[in-house]
Amino acid sequence: MGKDKFENEELIKYGLPTDLWFHVDNLSSAHVYLRVPDGASLDNIPANVLEECCQIVKDNSIKGKKEAKVDIVYTPWENLLKKQSMEVGQVGFKKQKRVTTVTTHKNNTIVRNLNRTKREEQPDLVAQRYAYDEAQRKKLEAEKREMKQRKKQEAKEAKQRQELQSYSDLMTYDDMSSNKNLSMTEEDYEESFM
Repeated sequence: MGKDKFENEELIKYGLPTDLWFHVDNLSSAHVYLRVPDGASLDNIPANVLEECCQIVKDNSIKGKKEAKVDIVYTPWENLLKKQSMEVGQVGFKKQKRVTTVTTHKNNTIVRNLNRTKREEQPDLVAQRYAYDEAQRKKLEAEKREMKQRKKQEAKEAKQRQELQSYSDLMTYDDMSSNKNLSMTEEDYEESFM
């Protein structure tokens, strides 16, 4: 979560494609990011986790905190649009269809529980982003190597199937014999056929 517009700006810049971004709709508030585990889908996020994120955002909005209910928007980080003409901490969306809006009612119990278990960290966002990008690059390279190996194996198997269906090795020179160099007599030779 960004405490101010400058921290929000850093979060916008160095978020991960797997992050889910939360904000109070049409009011000033903190930017809250949910780091979705690798391989998990945004559709599989438990409802209570989404509710907790919404409550954090609402509680960290000066005006939203005072309201009984507010609309919260959330979208994948990669859907955020940041233009140079925008103020510090301000964002738009690339595709409005990917933005979800939920109405959140004040729930002090959830907020109190979250504040009791809250711990503040100052993660190195740049290092986390570079580590993520490096892991993705290695994963992509491994997939490419695996694909290349699979294609090589498929080509080998196709060549073997083609050779099995071919007559090219049916009559090789080494397998042939001639009667020219036979040490049999003509009568022995004729008897060998019978």
